[in-house]
Amino acid sequence: MLLEAPYLLRPFRPDDLSAVVEINRVCLPENYSAYFFMEVYKSCPEAFIVAERENRVVGYIMCRLEFGFSDLRRFRMVRKGHVVSVAVMPDFRRRGIGRELVVSAMKALELHGGEECFLEVRTANDEAVKLYKDMGFDTVRTVSHYYHDGADAFLMSVRLPYTTASGVAS
Repeated sequence: MLLEAPYLLRPFRPDDLSAVVEINRVCLPENYSAYFFMEVYKSCPEAFIVAERENRVVGYIMCRLEFGFSDLRRFRMVRKGHVVSVAVMPDFRRRGIGRELVVSAMKALELHGGEECFLEVRTANDEAVKLYKDMGFDTVRTVSHYYHDGADAFLMSVRLPYTTASGVAS
């Protein structure tokens, strides 16, 4: 992982659940049940990753694999990774943790046959939208009233294997 010490990215473990639920509660308006987190974990455990500092979980990403029409190639059915949720505690943001969580999850999704990776992000979340664009995600479409509170989302997608802006496989 490219993070500066003392950060560590590692696979989620069931004993991380309470910390992940708390990060979700603090960071995002969409709060998921512990059951939902565990169901996503069971579907693709290698793509559920946590960021840890000094034995404290400070961020996570959870993904699952889906099969459906490509977001990037017309009329093609593909296995695609879905970033269901990613969050980093406010005190630990702007340190590259979110980016590294996404990159690590995309590698895991690719190893499981994922050809694309997609996510939904609030259209008003300028910081996250910029990060995903900088990482090569394309805005595929806007989904009106996607969130429970009525907010719109961008559906963003990138091809796998993931390559950095310099064109080097990550």
